[in-house]
Amino acid sequence: MKKQTAGRDQLGKLAPKFAELNDDVLFGEVWSREDKLSLRDRSLITISALFAMGAFPQVKAHLAIGKEHGLTKEEIVEVVTQLAFYSGWPKAWSTFPLIEEVYGSDAENE
Repeated sequence: MKKQTAGRDQLGKLAPKFAELNDDVLFGEVWSREDKLSLRDRSLITISALFAMGAFPQVKAHLAIGKEHGLTKEEIVEVVTQLAFYSGWPKAWSTFPLIEEVYGSDAENE
């Protein structure tokens, strides 16, 4: 996994400790434990949790990370469909456009 710098890049001046924890602990130590869970599985779990919370800016960011980790558009659509029944139909409606932004629309892929 490439070194995460989003925390420092976006919050380094405002919240340097938070940025350090984000980059070094969360993405550095936790996400790097690939012998416990693959990056693909971690992405799937993270997208699901963020979806359930309704944290849509982070959902979009993690959709892009999940795409890098091998999650397909079809898998993400299925996850959102499943989660809609447990976490909320409106959240699914809000997430589908994000999926198209990250993965492209079907019309673009024809």
